[in-house]
Amino acid sequence: MARPASLGRSVSAAALLCAVLAAGCGSDPAPPSQEAAAPAAPTAATTSSAPTTTSIPATSTTEPATTSVPAASTTLPATATTTSSTTTTSTTTTTSTTTTTTTEPPPPPPTVTAPDPAPIEEIKGWELVWHDEFDGDAIDPTNWTYDIGGWGWGNGEAQYYTSRPTNARVENGLLIIEAHQEKYENSYYTSARMLTKGLREFKYGRFEARLKVPAGAGLWPAFWMLGAHFDRHSEDQQNHWPFVGEIDIMEYIGREPDLVFGTIHGPGYAGATGFTRWNRQDYPIADDYHTFAIEWDYDGITWFYDGEEYYTLTRGAPGHRDWVFDHEFFMILNLAVGGQFPGPIALDLEFPVALYVDYVRVYQRVDEIEEATAS
Repeated sequence: MARPASLGRSVSAAALLCAVLAAGCGSDPAPPSQEAAAPAAPTAATTSSAPTTTSIPATSTTEPATTSVPAASTTLPATATTTSSTTTTSTTTTTSTTTTTTTEPPPPPPTVTAPDPAPIEEIKGWELVWHDEFDGDAIDPTNWTYDIGGWGWGNGEAQYYTSRPTNARVENGLLIIEAHQEKYENSYYTSARMLTKGLREFKYGRFEARLKVPAGAGLWPAFWMLGAHFDRHSEDQQNHWPFVGEIDIMEYIGREPDLVFGTIHGPGYAGATGFTRWNRQDYPIADDYHTFAIEWDYDGITWFYDGEEYYTLTRGAPGHRDWVFDHEFFMILNLAVGGQFPGPIALDLEFPVALYVDYVRVYQRVDEIEEATAS
């Protein structure tokens, strides 16, 4: 602080102090006022006025007023004092703000269009013994049950199978098995795996389904069969896969969009060593509905795609290994996501995706029906 100009020695100490303070009044920046209004909150604005103080400095007379009397001298100090007063006024204004949030309803699910009706075909020498056209309002529990879980299913699959309508339902004359990308239990995808185990089981016959598979790498829809005595929890190995036998009527993987597979698995010819045939087309399979079927009897199994035969295996195919296809089997429809066979899930794959099933039909030869009835 700069020192003020010289002051006369006759100035009292109080006057000197006042002069020093007055000389320094504008030399340093003033600090911000702590009484400034704070920024308004999102929902209210508050303004407080600074206290207003009026002070009248006290005036003190230090020199005594003295009156002399011949007989006595008395000194009486005369002092006048004015007391300062302080008035503080505080005004608070509160403004309420109402925020209205409008939530758009989710878009309705896309309308599923069923294919043109496919009347039940009369096949000479065959009789329709069971079918599901999915014409009702819900999945028929007398026909179908579910596998539940998300442990990879022996193939490193990513989905958790559920029985929720989100993943399996009947709509517009179709069975819809729908896979979703969502966190569920210990998985990040959900889907459904439906089976006729304990409900509809057959030995021999023509097994046919009309399906529309979904497109996209990493998807693995299938229509297949397992021996009716299959039980993964059984202590008897003969009730485990592959000893019970497996017939893959149709398998499709999205990374091979023009290809479907027909395969059997049994003891000594399972997994990569199963008997299989690739059926490649010159168009994407997922573009339309197609019919997949097998005809299975004592002598062997024949595969069909849209009515055209493309593969036959006879009971002698396994050689010295057991042919395990002379007992009842149940059917399975499922949509797997990821795994060793279909490979990685495409990063740009948009979910949900669905396997559409128009019908499942089972025929048996008339002579086989008569033989089974007689026995």
